[in-house]
This record gives sequence, C-alpha cells and structure tokens, in this order.
Amino acid sequence: MSNLDITTHVTSVEAGSKAPVLFCDFDGTITENDNIIAIMEHFQPEGWKELVEQLTAKQISLQQCVGSMFRLFPSTMRDEVADFAIANARIREGFEELLTFCGEQQIPFLVTSGGIDFFLQPILKPFEGRIDRIYCNGSNFSGEQMEITWPYACDEHCANGACGMCKTSIIRGFDADKHYRILIGDSISDFEGAKIADLVFSRSHLTELCEELELPHIPFTTFHDVLRHLKPAVTR
Repeated sequence: MSNLDITTHVTSVEAGSKAPVLFCDFDGTITENDNIIAIMEHFQPEGWKELVEQLTAKQISLQQCVGSMFRLFPSTMRDEVADFAIANARIREGFEELLTFCGEQQIPFLVTSGGIDFFLQPILKPFEGRIDRIYCNGSNFSGEQMEITWPYACDEHCANGACGMCKTSIIRGFDADKHYRILIGDSISDFEGAKIADLVFSRSHLTELCEELELPHIPFTTFHDVLRHLKPAVTR
C-alpha cells in the first residue's frame, strides 16, 4: 500500500460526533532531535551503546534501557545534562501553529513522551498554558546516580508490560466510542499506540513500522503537514 493510498484512506475518516483528542510524542517529534540520544552522544557515559544494542535486539525493555542509561550519570550532573538538552533542542516547524489550532478548536493537546521531566518540562515551558497535559517519566537525584521514575506505568492491557511511560495506557483512558484519538509520533514507542488510534501522523521509524504492517498513517515532516490533513478531519 503506497503512502498516497494510506493518506487517502485516513483522511477520508472524520471525527464526526466524537470529541478529538491529540496525543503527541516529544523526542524526535515536537523536537527535531531525539534528546535522550543527543545527551548520550554528547556525554558518552560508558556502556550506553551496549544498552541500546540490547534494546534493539529485544534483550531488554525500553524502560530498562532508559533507566540504565541515566543511571550511568552521577546525580551531581543534573544541571549540566539539563542545560545541554535545553540548549540543544530544536522545536519542529509549525508546532506553535498546531497548538494555536488546537486551542481554537478546543482540542485537548497531550504530550505523551518517554522523555524525562527534568529536561522535557523546561524545553516546553514557553508553551505553558497551551498544552493541556504532559505525560512523561520522572527523575530522582537524591542518590549518587540519577534514577528515573515511572509515574505512568503499563495497564493490564499493555502487550509490552515495561514501556516506562505507557502511551497506550494513556490513550485507552479516552473512550474510543466518545473520542477521536489522534497520534503523532516517530519511533517504536509510538507503535502500539498507532494500532489503536483513529488517525496517525508518522515520521522516521514509526512510518517504517506502519508500512511493514500496512497500518493507515500520514507521513509528515513539519507540523504544517499535520495541520493540512488535520483541519478537514476535525474542524467543527
């Protein structure tokens, strides 16, 4: 199935009487770069590449990988790591316009991210008040090493069971009979959510995964692309 066929199929489905709600990934989606990988590549803590290789080989879960990678840092580096992430982050073009549209249409905009609060929240601070809620992993610096906390764990319906921040659990919290559930993402952490969403905007690895299983999706580069397809689907 070509992207054109998929796009035509997806955009022919409109929200109708359902209330739209938008779930948007952060790393590699709202930001052009993956902040966690950027942090690892910049600071090069010993052993982080091996952890990624184990994740790719499905020897460890995403939660184990992220938790173990940040445990490679001493807690005293909190500000240094956060400052780097904030300075390095680049917001994807069209993000502010998307938030404006969602505000005008009263569409809840939820950030669903496997990122970490201590750098994610400062990056999104300029958009405070325009994002309805941020779901992400937490952090604890009371010990010698950084510890990641998991306030949004998997529910009993999650097939993975160790997502860390379980996006499908968040999505399932919005009744499919009442809500038109829209997902925007870029990676394997968004894949299960793409299976249950009504409308999927994808890039990078998520596009490849959707194409492999022929899941309906709309590839995008900027949020202007998202808006072009989103407006006719949800405008009231």
